[in-house]
Amino acid sequence: MWKDEILEEIYRIREEHAKAFNYDLQTICDDLRQKQAVSNRQIISQPLKQPSPRHSKSLHPTS
Repeated sequence: MWKDEILEEIYRIREEHAKAFNYDLQTICDDLRQKQAVSNRQIISQPLKQPSPRHSKSLHPTS
């Protein structure tokens, strides 16, 4: 089976980070937000796009 070395490294780093905070999602997010705040990088965020009504219908008709 083929493995992507870059993804494997990302998964390992993510696991180590989560383990360092006892897998507490709130604490993990707080840490990431703190790192983001001191990174001096420009943060760009966009509002989520709402799905259009035509996308809410099933792609496969049931009849």
